[in-house]
Amino acid sequence: MPSDRGSIPHLVHVFPSFSVGGQQIRFVTLANARADAYRHTVLAMDRNLACRDLLDPAVDCRSVPLNAPKTRGLSLDNLLRFRRMLARLHPDLLVTYNWGTVEWGLANRWRPLCPHLHFEDGFGPDEANGRQLRRRVLFRRLALTGPTRVVVPSQTLRRIALDVWRLAPSRVSYIPNGIDCDRFARLPDSAAAARLDLQADEFVIGTIGALRPEKNFGRLIRAVAALSSRHRIRLVMVGGGPERQALEAVARDCAIADRVLFAGPIDRPEGVIGLFDLFALSSDTEQMPYTVLEAMAAGLPIVATDVGDIKSMVAAENQPLIVRRDDEEQYVQALEDLLLNPDLRRQIGTANRQRARSTFDQKAMIATYDELFSGMIGAGPSAALRSAA
Repeated sequence: MPSDRGSIPHLVHVFPSFSVGGQQIRFVTLANARADAYRHTVLAMDRNLACRDLLDPAVDCRSVPLNAPKTRGLSLDNLLRFRRMLARLHPDLLVTYNWGTVEWGLANRWRPLCPHLHFEDGFGPDEANGRQLRRRVLFRRLALTGPTRVVVPSQTLRRIALDVWRLAPSRVSYIPNGIDCDRFARLPDSAAAARLDLQADEFVIGTIGALRPEKNFGRLIRAVAALSSRHRIRLVMVGGGPERQALEAVARDCAIADRVLFAGPIDRPEGVIGLFDLFALSSDTEQMPYTVLEAMAAGLPIVATDVGDIKSMVAAENQPLIVRRDDEEQYVQALEDLLLNPDLRRQIGTANRQRARSTFDQKAMIATYDELFSGMIGAGPSAALRSAA
């Protein structure tokens, strides 16, 4: 039975950051869909709580300030701090996200205070290109056992969890992401279109994502530059992040600063994604990006680097346009193939929309997570103690 006050289970979520991103949007989707089923407490290691603005007012969710100094190695003080906070918050389930919160699993590892669910969604630039840092591998092996269950959204991550981290298969669950397909099938927002000031004779290549090093948007800018002398193109980049100034410099160096629009963060991507003629992703590392699912639901063809599960996500007709990560010439050719062939764009876009609806609709994801949460909460800390023994 739930261990906190009342009869509604209490989930404590620890994020490296609660800024707007894929894992945060998934939490918002689940919380909004089951507002009557759970109470939530959100902690952000960097104190950024921007994504809470997307929560439905009906969701019982509070945020708690977290004062945990960032350290280069394992911090005993932080482990004790985290354990005291768990004892005070008294959750029915601890939910952590990605490498930046793995210490919480260790804090709850021996004599667990509650069951623990850990989401691993992908890696930053230090573990891109298939690298796995040995010290992190060993730490994950230690922290993500015992009362912990690990959820991954891609088969690539599942193989890493089993083969590299050596987690027990019974403790690793593959649950693909899902989205509200109807939301992204709508017509674009007229106000957003006016704000972007796109011209009717421009071919619009669009992308959405945080401007971080591992996204390698410089690769996309260079590809657009290679095409701009032959075609009238506009590249629309939706998202903010630390790489913006560097990417603006890349656009200037490629002499296409007037062809690249940095639109900044947009809370409602469904309002702009329909303005794109194709969706492009140029990352060095991904697993199962929400933006690809959103573009599929919007009926767009996709050009992307072959990382994570992207090739298996898109429709079969789109798979030849998912190219080797380091082959920029092939990437440029994929963009141009779509640019020159509107019938191919429509054919692939239709196939992607159908695949998104049949395979990645959020209703199935919500039901799967609801069952997982209920099962772990029902097991209680006593079961967690037995599994840690």
